[in-house]
Order: sequence, then structure tokens, then C-alpha cells
Amino acid sequence: MPRSVLVIGSGPIIIGQAAEFDYAGVQACRALREVGHRVILVNSNPATIMTDPEIADAVYLEPLTVRSVEAIIERERPEALLPTLGGQTGLNLAVELSEAGVLERFGVRVLGTPIETIRLAEDRERFKSTMLAIGEPVPQSVVVTDVAAGVAFAAEYGYPLVVRPAYTLGGTGGGLVRDEAELRATLETGLAASLIHQALVETSLLGWKEIEYEVLRDHADNCIIVCNMENIDPVGVHTGDSIVVAPSQTLSDREYQMLRSASINVIRALKVEGGCNIQFALHPERSEYQIIEVNPRVSRSSALASKATGYPIAKIATRIALGQTLDEIPNPVTGITKAAYEPTLDYCVVKIPRWPFDKFPLADTRLGTQMKSTGEAMGIGRTFQAALLKALRGLDLKLETLTGQALAEWSNDELEAILERPTHERLAAVAELLRRGVEADRIAELSTIDRFWLWEIAELVELEEELRRAPSEAAIARARNAGYSTRGIATLAGHTIAGTNGRAFRMVDTAAAEFPARSPYYYLSLGEHDEMRAPAKEAVVVVGSGPIRIGQGIEFDYSSVHAAWALRAAGRAAVVVNNNPETVSTDFDISDVLIFEPPGADEVEAACRASKARGVMLAFGGQTAINLAEELARREVPIIGSDRRSLDMAEDREKFDMALARLGVARPQGRAAKSFREARATARELGFPVLVRPSYVLGGRGM
Repeated sequence: MPRSVLVIGSGPIIIGQAAEFDYAGVQACRALREVGHRVILVNSNPATIMTDPEIADAVYLEPLTVRSVEAIIERERPEALLPTLGGQTGLNLAVELSEAGVLERFGVRVLGTPIETIRLAEDRERFKSTMLAIGEPVPQSVVVTDVAAGVAFAAEYGYPLVVRPAYTLGGTGGGLVRDEAELRATLETGLAASLIHQALVETSLLGWKEIEYEVLRDHADNCIIVCNMENIDPVGVHTGDSIVVAPSQTLSDREYQMLRSASINVIRALKVEGGCNIQFALHPERSEYQIIEVNPRVSRSSALASKATGYPIAKIATRIALGQTLDEIPNPVTGITKAAYEPTLDYCVVKIPRWPFDKFPLADTRLGTQMKSTGEAMGIGRTFQAALLKALRGLDLKLETLTGQALAEWSNDELEAILERPTHERLAAVAELLRRGVEADRIAELSTIDRFWLWEIAELVELEEELRRAPSEAAIARARNAGYSTRGIATLAGHTIAGTNGRAFRMVDTAAAEFPARSPYYYLSLGEHDEMRAPAKEAVVVVGSGPIRIGQGIEFDYSSVHAAWALRAAGRAAVVVNNNPETVSTDFDISDVLIFEPPGADEVEAACRASKARGVMLAFGGQTAINLAEELARREVPIIGSDRRSLDMAEDREKFDMALARLGVARPQGRAAKSFREARATARELGFPVLVRPSYVLGGRGM
């Protein structure tokens, strides 16, 4: 067993590589230290929990380059390297260190998945050959290192085609191409982005279902399926940009078992030791599948699967990398079962991506095989509908309903165009067309979305229309049962309604209550037995910041985690409310009680009442948490720290300006405006240029 281990982080947050690798890295470091290893960490991101001095024995805030890491290895002399928890950055750097002879020169062995396996999974040509050798189907394709070879393949097989560069992250440099001009442009970009100047050009499987399996394997060849997930969006949209549901809902048992067997076959052939994400295309009408790709590392999907099941994939993968087998590793959630026990879900999970297009309205919003989302919100419910509505609400875009959005002004032709060439507004377009009476069959034909999902959405759309027309008590009760929030129902009904009663906290325990869990990890559900174990100590609720987006990122996860740790150090019980599956703050053992819910007024109030908390802390969850202050004060939920009046004085531009005037503090000349007419008059008076600063916004939005 190595005495010291070097862990490589993932560097700065970029689209396609976000907080999920901080989460995985923190789990890895903690798992290594739990069994007595000295941990050396290298990462260049100062906003992460991972780069805190408490996480590793030695932390290097250095560039993730061969030269930089070689210097660290020479100084620290680690005996082993763990590269599979730092995203594509960590994988690529490990391969480069190996090829440069650094690992061999200093006697550093790679833990877990070997370098040869990483090369095999990431090199498109070798991966294709391996899959065919073990009898697993892959799409008709060619591996190219120049544009001309790709054009020649297209001449034989036609369009559309998919370009997948080797050794890139989140589909970077790749995409769906429909003609030669697009193919040439995409190949030039993709080959330049690839570490080995290689790309796969394959026939398109547009319209097939996309299914993911999260698999773990140890050195003794034991394998388990942690979770399978089904994308609502069919093949053609990157899984990071798809609405994802766990467990799968439209697969037959035969299809589930077929893909399960294929997953185990693949991970054994690749000899992955640890976690692995396998993506399948499944024909919508016949039991035929193709393997799209394999990630021989933890990914954004791994973080989602971990939080969906309560099974800590990164922690278990680290123990496997150290040489332990699944039947030896205890499941830290139950404390009774072993890690070889496959998780069971008695609820449904829905993930909706969070895109940056509210900040960049002129950006290309079309979705394809290159990820564009910055983060994601996850909802847990006893039904798909309840989980969908929670995830939608948790995006922090002021969306409480499926209909009644800006797309209501669009024509049918414009909405149908979104179904054929998807954008981030596809879900809203589907709901609006259903509201207008367009048949599910027509929508399925245009979008190739499975009819099951369309029927589920149609039920919600019908309920929303009923609430608008005749908001009876029965309709309001059905809306509560479906998962609508108090505000959502009030918006639809056109009048305020009483707060939601009868909601109970249900536990996530990885075993569907077959075994007791010692990890207090909860979600809200209506009309059920309450499983909340209130803390014995005085509790305080810490409100998280929701999904990662531009202007509100991983730094608020860092703040929330430190708030929870400080509360526990002060002898209080920390209760965290957040719905971001990528983050450390939603790890099961960071707080005394984790409530996986959107950080909204209903959920925070329920958390405060159920845990008998002294109050809530809003200062650590960014603008999302701060914006709850007025509503929580109205509901008489105590705010700890800066109170509502103080927060309002800082956030309201007019009140803040008045406070500075009273204090005699120098400030730019200006005046608050509540209309364009007022703003124009002020601007003329002050003289251009002028700066516009909205109140209560995040990261200068609209500024």
C-alpha cells in the first residue's frame, strides 16, 4: 500500500467540467486519509473545497501542466498517482506524464484504472476495435486524423454524421453535422482540440433512446450497477444537456437486463478499476443497441448517480484503487451493507440542465453533442411528475409551471422548429404545443421523444389549464399531489392560497428501506409518513445556492460547506438545503441533516420547522438564498446573521444609495429609476455614459 498519493484536480470551472470534480476529488482525498495515506493535491482552482488545507496533507495551487506536476513529484516523491477523479484534465495529464517518462523516472504507480486502459477507452480507434472484438455493437464509423478521410467516409455513408474527437471533454470540438461544410469545419476544430489529433466520424443514431449505466469494478472482477439513467432527449443531444431520469422508466425488463449485461461485459473488457460511465443508444421500437462511448473516470453523470442513489461512487472508487474489493468495503450510508450491494430506488429522480443563455441571449442556443450547460438542478419525488417540477423550480429561473412562459407568443411553426432542432427551450415548446391541442403523436414524430414522457407532461399541462379556468379545491389538491409549489398554484389560480400542509420528509438510504440508514438524507413528499430524525442539538439551516451558473458558481458551495463545518464545530447541528447534485455541500456526511430540495421558501420553511431549527443562514448561498429573505421573514422564519432589513438595504440600489448619503460616503452620482422614462431623464441629467445597476441580481445580470 502506498504511503503517499498524488491526486490531480480538474482546474478552473469550465462549461462541461464543473463542481462535480471538486466533489469527486474531495471524496477521494477524504477516503485516502481515512485509511492513513498522506495526500498531496494539485489543483489551480482557489474556489474549491478541494484546495482547502483541511482536505489534503499538502496542497499545491499550481498549473495542471506536465512541467508543474513533475516539479511537485520531484519534491514530494509520492508513491502513487490517482488521476481518474479530476475529469478529462486529470486523465489527459496522467497520460502526458506517462508519455514524458515522469512516472517511470520517479517510480510513481497509477492507482485504479491503468494508463493503458485510459488510452484504450479514450483512443477512438482502439476502443472501437475492442468493442467489436468482444461482440459489442458500435455505430458504423471511421477514425480519422485529417479532414479528407472524414469527407470520404461521408461520401460513402451520407449525412447526418457525428464527430467525436479523442481525449476531449463534454464533446468539445465535436458535433452533429448535416453537410460537407459543417463536417469540414467541425473536423478542423475537433482534430485541433484532440490530445492525439484524432476523431471518430460515425453514422448518426438520431431518434434512438440514450441510456447511461454507472458501473463499478474492482481488481477481482466484481462488478455492480450503481444506477441506470434514461435521457428524455434522444441521441443527438449531449447527456449533459439532456433532461435525465433515474431509474429508467420506458425500458422493458429484457432491455434493462440486456444493457446491464453489456455494461459489465464492457467494463471487464476495458479492465477499469473504479467507476465507469457507459452510454448506449437503444432503438425505440426493437431491442437493438449500440455503444456510444465510455468514460473511464467519474463524470457529471457519476455525481448525479451518486446523489440520486446515495451511493458515494468517488469514495468507493478510491477504495477500489487502493486494492480493496467491493465485498470488503462498507457502504457508509447504511453502515451495515457492503459496497457490493446494488442501490435500490423507491423514488424517481429528474435532472434538468442549467444553461447560460439568460446571461448570453445572443448565443447559439441549439443543442447537440457538445455540452453547453454550466450546471444542473436535481429533483427527487415519488413520481416522475413531482421530480420534474422540483427540478424545474430548482433552476432558479422563476419557473413554477410548464406553460405560461414567453413561448406562448410563438407560432406553432416556430415551436415545432425547436422540436426538430432542439434548444434549451424544448421542454417549454413541448408543453406549449400540448396546451394548444397538438397531439402527442405529432410531437413524438417531430422530436422523437418517447410518448411516455409526452403523456406525463400532457397530464400536467391539462391540470395547469384547469387551474387557470376553474381553480376548484379538488384541482388545487391534485396540483399539490402532482408536486406544484404554493407559489406555482397561486400563479395558475390567480389568487393566494394557504401554505402546503401534509408534506413529509422521506429518506434516501440506497436500499429502499430494506436496511436502516445512519445517513440523514431527505426529500419532501406529500401525504406520507414522516421519516425525519430531528437533530438532538440545536439546529441551524444553511441555504445553498442551487445549480452552477455563470456568476454564481462553486464559491457558494465552498461557503455553504464551511458554514456547515463551523456550525458543527460550535456544537450546533447543521441542516443543509440544496438541490445541486455536483456539489460537496450535498454530500451525505457534510451536514447533520441534508435536505435535497430546491432552495425555495416552501422547502426552507419546511426544513426549519421539521428540524426545530433556531433559524436559517442566507449569507452563504449567493443571490438565490438572499432573495428568500423577504418571504421567509413574512412567514416568521428567523434569519440568523444579517437580517432582512440589512440585506434589503444592501441589495436595493435606492436604499443603499440613501444609506451612503446618510453616512457621508463618497459615491458615484446617480438615482434609482423604476421605469425607462425615469431612467432616460436621469441619464440625460447626468450625461452619458451611464452605468445601469439593477437591484437584487446575480453577477451583474442585466447591468
